[in-house]
Parts: sequence; structure tokens; C-alpha cells
Amino acid sequence: MPSYMTVARASAVPPGTATVVNVKGMGIALFNVKGKFYALDNTCPHAGFPLGQSPMFDNLVICIGHGWRFDVTTGECYSVPGATVQMYPLLVEGDEVKIREDAIRGEGTIHL
Repeated sequence: MPSYMTVARASAVPPGTATVVNVKGMGIALFNVKGKFYALDNTCPHAGFPLGQSPMFDNLVICIGHGWRFDVTTGECYSVPGATVQMYPLLVEGDEVKIREDAIRGEGTIHL
């Protein structure tokens, strides 16, 4: 059975917002879309800008760098067909948002 690690408190990420967590040295953007959480690589594949600090509209995040639009529920890019952002499996237990440990390839510890 897969193991999950706590990366954030659900109550700290209200619906319609995002936050960035550092998991094993990797930046992961957590998005809360109408009470459901999604985890994506924080780096836009186009120019490396942080997606977790970009404007969010419903399930859409718009990269602050060049305006690429991503669906945070699928990782798909609406601006460039075929482009995607890595998504990470997660679950919410009570107030804990947890990411599946074997999905993260980085090194080090979790910083909440």
C-alpha cells in the first residue's frame, strides 16, 4: 500500500487559493478548487515561473511569466496543446493534505 506524507494543513489553503510546499527539495503547488485539492509541479514548463504564485480562476492557473494557462485538475496546458505539468497523487485526511511519497523524486525533508 502506498505511503503518504503530510505537506500542508487544508485549513491553511482556502477554496480558490494555492500555496507552495517544499517536498524533498522540490516545489509543489497545492491548489484548492472548490474544496478539492490538487498537487502540481510548481514550475511552468515554458520558462520556469512559479505556478503556485500565479493567478487562479476556478480550475485554471495562468502563469505569471508568459500567460500559459493550465487546468490544475488535469495538468493540461490550454495554451499549447500537448504541454502538461506533472501532477502528484494526494489525499486529504481531516485537516492534513498528504502527497504520495513514492511520487516525489527529490531529496531531503518536508518544510511546512
